Amino acid sequence: MPDHDAMTYEEFGRRFFEIAVTEQRVGAAIAQIAGDEFTMGPMAQGPGKIAKVTARVKVQDPAVTRKLGDQITFNIQIPLEIELVIDLRIDKPRFMVFGEIALRATAIAAHPLALILDVEKPRPSDISIHITSTTLRAEVLRIVGGVDAEIKRFISQHVAGEIDSPESAKAKIIDVGGQIDDVWTGV
Repeated sequence: MPDHDAMTYEEFGRRFFEIAVTEQRVGAAIAQIAGDEFTMGPMAQGPGKIAKVTARVKVQDPAVTRKLGDQITFNIQIPLEIELVIDLRIDKPRFMVFGEIALRATAIAAHPLALILDVEKPRPSDISIHITSTTLRAEVLRIVGGVDAEIKRFISQHVAGEIDSPESAKAKIIDVGGQIDDVWTGV
């Protein structure tokens, strides 16, 4: 094989992972898992649970940073835009919320010949949000009603459910052996 530099099987495996598991590919898989948009609520909040909170969450394209080490890991930031409405029956203050989900993932080799993207489920502390309101009354309502914590809790639960969904399983597992069988012609 004069035109090729030989390498060990171990070097090949490591090099394969570094080429196959790129930030772009992981970003595409995460975007597929996260989806484009979802709705939260209405959720009862505040004293006497009188307020009903509804939010429409738009998921933006993830930003992915890869870290090469013993394992190939990824820090993933998913920006969010949230339209929030608090229905008080007599008033419906609206808020604009900007947020971000911080996820971590690891590329794993598995038997018989598969590549798995293991995505950790987010905790409420992995969700950051910034809420803007147009009135002082709306701002007080948001604070008294504990709306920020409820949004973080709901988003983390929603994303955890998406990570466990059957559709996500397909996006997180690549059957390398099956792919090779599909393209190998023996020629």
